[in-house]
Amino acid sequence: MSADPILVLTTGGTIDKNYFDALSEYQITDSGIPDLLKEARVALPFRVVELMRKDSLELTDADRTLIAAAVREAPESRIVITHGTDTMTETAKALADVPDKVIVLTGALSPARFAETDAPFNLGMAFAAAQTASPGVWIAMSGQVFNGVKVKKDRAAGRFIPLD
Repeated sequence: MSADPILVLTTGGTIDKNYFDALSEYQITDSGIPDLLKEARVALPFRVVELMRKDSLELTDADRTLIAAAVREAPESRIVITHGTDTMTETAKALADVPDKVIVLTGALSPARFAETDAPFNLGMAFAAAQTASPGVWIAMSGQVFNGVKVKKDRAAGRFIPLD
């Protein structure tokens, strides 16, 4: 397992959504990722960079170009990207030609601020995958690690499944 530093890029998505009362819609707020990593007592070196605060359905090609540029320019070779699940596979495809980096996208199906959330587990999986996977683009969700360009979200089942 690698002890190389990990870069965490936050882009928004459900993992960073919050709501303010029962009548309000969810809003993406300050990232809770630094707090989750502190709570988990992550011992290896990492840094967190907030790229944007967007629902993944609002991400544009320009946003994906910005994400890819941040990955390419990063001194770290191991990168975790927190991302909304609806278009995570589109961003994975946009990152597929980045050479010599382990890129792991993860997110949550319920906000990290909720008591019943998959966020800490998925983030931990992404950190493990970033340390052990070979260079390429991966998606770590729900206890599984997928090739990022050979997977899709099954909305009805609420999980990712491999493409045939």
